[in-house]
Amino acid sequence: MLALIPARGGSKGIPGKNVMEVAGKPLIAWSILQARRSARIDRVVVSTDDATIASVAREWGAEVPFTRPAELAGDLSPDVDVFVHALGVLAADHDYRPELVVHLRPTGPVRRVCDIDAAVDLLDAHPEADAVRSVALARQTPYKMWHLRPDGTMEPALRLPGERDCQSQPRQLLPEVYWQNGYVDVLRPRAVLEKASMWGEAVLGFVVDTALGDLDHPEDVAPVEEALRRAELGLDLPRVPPGRHSS
Repeated sequence: MLALIPARGGSKGIPGKNVMEVAGKPLIAWSILQARRSARIDRVVVSTDDATIASVAREWGAEVPFTRPAELAGDLSPDVDVFVHALGVLAADHDYRPELVVHLRPTGPVRRVCDIDAAVDLLDAHPEADAVRSVALARQTPYKMWHLRPDGTMEPALRLPGERDCQSQPRQLLPEVYWQNGYVDVLRPRAVLEKASMWGEAVLGFVVDTALGDLDHPEDVAPVEEALRRAELGLDLPRVPPGRHSS
C-alpha cells in the first residue's frame, strides 16, 4: 500500500504553502504523519518539483525518490499525469509496484487516520472496483444550476429523464448528489496506467461528514490550524451540517 502525496512548488494563492508552518508543523508534514500513522500504508512517497519541499518531506519521514518534471508541475497539470509519472518511475527505477495507492493532498490536512484506513479497507474488499473516492452530500443541487450562453440565454446544467422542468421542483423531490471533496482517495494502479483515469470505470463512494479544511487562501489558515489542534488532542473534528442541499 503506497501513499502518494503530490506537492508542487508553484502555489499562487499562498506562495510556498506546502512548507509553511501550520499549527506548529510544515503543511506537508501533516499528510506525511497521517500516512505514517496509518495501519494500512507501507510506504510514503512525495512527488514534487521543488527542492525545499523535498527536503522538508524527507525530514518528516517521507521518501522523495525522484524529481517531478517541470511540465507536470503547472497550475493545470492533471493528477493522472502526475500519478502515471510516479508509478512509472517507481516501477522502472525501483522495481516497486504497489497494490493500492492512497492519494493524500497536502493542502487538505484535516483528516482522521481511521478514515484513511477505512477507505483502503473498502477498496481492498472490492477487487472489482478501480477506486474509492471520498464524497460529501452537495449543499447545492446541480439540478437547479444553469449554463449561461454567450447570447445571455441559459441552458440547464442537468436534466431529469421524463421531467421537463426539474429546475422548478422542490429541492426535497430532487435526487441527492454527492461532490468529490479530496479528503482521501484510494485507487488501483490499473486505473491510472491502463485506463488513464484517477478512478477508472468502477468507483466506490466513501462518504465523510468531516468539514473540510482546504488551505487555498490566507484566511483559511486559522480555521485549519484550529481543526488540526483539535485532531491532535483527540477531539471531534468539525462536521458538515446535516440536511439536504439547499434550493
